[in-house]
Amino acid sequence: MEQLRIFQKGWNYRQDGPGNRLVYHLQGCNLHCPWCANPEGMLPEGVLMVKNDKLIPSVCPHGSIHDGNIDRRLCGRCSSMECVTTNLNQGIRLSYKVNSCESLFQEVMASKHLFHSGGGITLSGGEPTVQYDAVRYFLRLLKEEGINTTIETNGSHPELSGLFPLIDMLIIDFKHYDTDRAHSVVGVKNGVVISNISRAAKEHGNVLIRITLIPEFNDTMDDMLQFLSILRNLPQEHVVIEFLSYHEYGRVKWEECGMKYKMHVARGFKEDIAGYESLFRKAGMNVIRT
Repeated sequence: MEQLRIFQKGWNYRQDGPGNRLVYHLQGCNLHCPWCANPEGMLPEGVLMVKNDKLIPSVCPHGSIHDGNIDRRLCGRCSSMECVTTNLNQGIRLSYKVNSCESLFQEVMASKHLFHSGGGITLSGGEPTVQYDAVRYFLRLLKEEGINTTIETNGSHPELSGLFPLIDMLIIDFKHYDTDRAHSVVGVKNGVVISNISRAAKEHGNVLIRITLIPEFNDTMDDMLQFLSILRNLPQEHVVIEFLSYHEYGRVKWEECGMKYKMHVARGFKEDIAGYESLFRKAGMNVIRT
């Protein structure tokens, strides 16, 4: 039985695909972006999310909790995980839950009446293609029932095109135009990403390319010209571009995951989103804001 590890689910309207959508965030990512808004979704094996002010020493029989803190070195050697299996509490939780594709399918079918305005299901992350086989199986179940499907991906999976027939909208987060810079910061070279973007533009009828503007990484006018030099050569009839702003909404979650948030952005930072949109439109590209 195929299963999916999901760390978050919820509804939104026209933010991750058309209409009213049920969005599943899948556990695991092959990138390690230091600005990630969902750090709990990075590790395929999941992570313990801890609220120090609610820690109770008695929930861990191995003594990892003391003085309002948790010793994650001990947690790493623990296989029984009583803190999230038997001694349920508000201070600790595992980032994800395992769901059979069949149970998720039944949840989708029970929610079908809410998919108004062309809505449906979006698989986001983490990175959904980390669970490629289960994702493909789940998408087939959905398409057999005519459910509108969207995937939000970093575009780095070499077999991404194998999902094209199963998705109505493909959202690709284009991190950086330079392969060495991409590799040094997020951990993956972008050759496959650019190849997948090019193939999607030619073979898929509905592609949204998102560029999140990250200070000191990809947010200058020179950076935009480099992005444009790649994207303007794509077939434009089925491609849309969207610029997103940098934010620090995930900072608290980094702390809850026991990880250090390494982004340090000077106060007063402001991107020239309108200017970049104008630049791309003048180049003949379709640009939107959701």
